[in-house]
Amino acid sequence: MPLSAEALYADLIAAFPDAEILIDDLAGDGDHYRARVVSQAFAGQPRVRRHQAVYAALKGKMGGELHALALTTLTPAEAAAGG
Repeated sequence: MPLSAEALYADLIAAFPDAEILIDDLAGDGDHYRARVVSQAFAGQPRVRRHQAVYAALKGKMGGELHALALTTLTPAEAAAGG
C-alpha cells in the first residue's frame, strides 16, 4: 500500500517539530517522493547522518510502503543562504 504525502509529512514533523517540510509526489503513485526538510536538528551533521535521521523518522517505511525518497536536508542557515 502506498504512503500518502500527508502520512509522510506526519512522520517527519513528529521527528523534527521545528522543521519546514516540503513534499512532492514525483510520480503520482504514492511511492516516489522528493522531500526538503529544513531543521536546526541537522546542525553539525554530515549529509549521511541527516539522511539516516530522516529514514529513522519513517519507522521502517522506506523500502516498504515508500519505494523512493529524494532528500534535501538543510539547516535554517543553509536554507537562508540559498541551499
